[in-house]
Amino acid sequence: MEQNKQQLFGHLTELRTRLLWSVVVMVGASIIAYFYVEDIYGFLVRPLANAMGPSDSQRLIYTDLTEAFFTYVKVAFFTGCFATFPFIATQIWKFISPGLFENEKKTLLPFLIGAPVLFFCGGATVYFLVLPLAFRFFLSFQSNADQTVLPIMLEAKVGEYLDLIMLLIFAFGLCFQLPVIMGILGRAGVVTEQMLASKRRYAVVIIFVMAAFLTPPDIISQVALAVPLIGLYELSIFLVRYINHNKNKNLSDDNSTRPI
Repeated sequence: MEQNKQQLFGHLTELRTRLLWSVVVMVGASIIAYFYVEDIYGFLVRPLANAMGPSDSQRLIYTDLTEAFFTYVKVAFFTGCFATFPFIATQIWKFISPGLFENEKKTLLPFLIGAPVLFFCGGATVYFLVLPLAFRFFLSFQSNADQTVLPIMLEAKVGEYLDLIMLLIFAFGLCFQLPVIMGILGRAGVVTEQMLASKRRYAVVIIFVMAAFLTPPDIISQVALAVPLIGLYELSIFLVRYINHNKNKNLSDDNSTRPI
């Protein structure tokens, strides 16, 4: 009993240490990012600037005295979280790996490596594909005085714009974790390739509903998110099939080599 308490205390101490290091690294990365926040801001507003085109009248505004400062702080913190995601994933792996068997480590390690890669792919998808299409659609509603008597021009707030961009990047990054989640569930025996294939029609409907909630309210950006997610769902089916095939093969090998 006393030994179990000591082991539990040791695990909690290690967990606290790794969480502390993760927070320290994240805060440090956020502080460093703040020194380059204007460059990061320029990168994040580039899709809107390209959609607006060259014009002196196009701008972002802020209506609260502290809005610009706290927006820069949020951008720096967002960059710190984004940059330290691989470090945090490594800390999680170092914490759970001592309690895993060798075959479990070999199974989970590819998912750990694939998670940040897919997260960055999701962020790149929204930045390079979804945002340019969505911004062109929304800016098409601007008009001049000849069309609507009084012109309709965009006066976007910098805080609201950057909140939207950071939310979309995180949302797309999390949505792109679908193969990782399905692969882990398949390895645990919760889902099978037959189950995923039979529920394909429902999955497509759910994906389009999710895309409608996560993207701006235009059909172009919704399709731009839904199509990659459908492709990732199909990839998840092949991944679960491959995992189950290897698992059954390993069980057959173990049974064949077991002494009678």
